[in-house]
Amino acid sequence: MPTTRITVQNNGSLRVEGDFEIADAEGRVFGLAGRTRVTLCRCGQSKDKPFCDSAHKTCGFDSVVIARDLPPPAPKQAPPVASPPVAPPTA
Repeated sequence: MPTTRITVQNNGSLRVEGDFEIADAEGRVFGLAGRTRVTLCRCGQSKDKPFCDSAHKTCGFDSVVIARDLPPPAPKQAPPVASPPVAPPTA
């Protein structure tokens, strides 16, 4: 059983619950002051990004999500194999 659950709120935020950490693009971790539940902005209008400040309620954000199965990931392509160097013909 996962220790973290992310719930997509219809017309609202992402609720994150459990044992988790949130880091910025540089890998710096946000201090969550012991919280085991936070909400993350999905509408893009929060003044406290990445956290939700309920701006979705006044900006017209509309997104109803129903869980579904994702397709399998595309296979990774192997890097091209370099051909061995060809020696110039000898005279």
